[in-house]
Amino acid sequence: MPLELIREDITRMKVDAIVNAANESLLGGGGVDGAIHRAAGSGLLEECKALGGCKTGEAKITKGYDLPAKYIIHTVGPRYQDGTHGEEELLKSAYRNSLQIAKEKGFHSIAFPLISAGIYGYPKKEAMRIAVETIREFLKEEDILVYLVLFDKGAFLLSTHLYDAVKSYVDDHYVEEKEDLFSRDRRNQRRVFQAEVRIDMPMMEVEEAVRSPGKDRKLEELLHRKEETFSRMLLRLIDEKGYTDTEIYKRANMDRKLFSKIRKDEDYQPSKKTVLSLAVALHLSKDETEDLLKRAGYALSRSSRFDLILSYFIEEENYNIFEINEVLFTFLETTLTSS
Repeated sequence: MPLELIREDITRMKVDAIVNAANESLLGGGGVDGAIHRAAGSGLLEECKALGGCKTGEAKITKGYDLPAKYIIHTVGPRYQDGTHGEEELLKSAYRNSLQIAKEKGFHSIAFPLISAGIYGYPKKEAMRIAVETIREFLKEEDILVYLVLFDKGAFLLSTHLYDAVKSYVDDHYVEEKEDLFSRDRRNQRRVFQAEVRIDMPMMEVEEAVRSPGKDRKLEELLHRKEETFSRMLLRLIDEKGYTDTEIYKRANMDRKLFSKIRKDEDYQPSKKTVLSLAVALHLSKDETEDLLKRAGYALSRSSRFDLILSYFIEEENYNIFEINEVLFTFLETTLTSS
């Protein structure tokens, strides 16, 4: 299952477990810790008193009480000094031990805050890198939906160089859509044409659609689309590039069940985000990505910032979906997820 970046109050997350960035006493504090204790109610404090505290890097579990989450996994992140006192390993350990508890309990979903990045002073860029790398390593072997719940909207997630490069690309390529009568008519014609020509359409109807005025798509192209659906093209590309199904849905940050639906249903209609996630996982070129999108009835648009950000990464042959999602998140765009 995937890792998803989300802007939300962690106390509102309806998951099997939320993670509390606690202090060693487990008796509540400031920031996320205090918010979770207040939202969960007095029962949480009483249970925490019986746990005898928690060492830095370790984790313990309690019930969720008044929270939407069923359980709370309490972990203690390190206080940042200068990066030379074992802070990184302790922070990784906090994530690993929390994930291990979730695995042992058979949880299907878990939500983390950015541990130690608040009053404990861990530099946010480094805290984010460690969180993503540790969770990503866990997800290579395990199937669980992991949310990383963030409040910040700034570019602290990215290097300044990458942020500036993406912003420059978007600014250079963005084209504002014209709303004049002519362009509206052209778009309406395209919509009608796409609605009239379907993959399951009888041959006589396809030929008639091609003969209709204002239709500039060749019969050859329509027939090719009829012969190869999105699902067929996807499976062909996986075979041609020598990948396994597991490699693809993991690299696409995709739920295994969703991938299974696509594989089994030849006429499966994916979302645009799903198509682009798979294009990234397959390391497709820009032309190959556009071909795959066409099979599902989509296209890349220069009037969409989301599309331009994906175009930038594909042109740069940067297929790290977690880095792409960090960029999308920072630019206030939806991320490539299975939801």
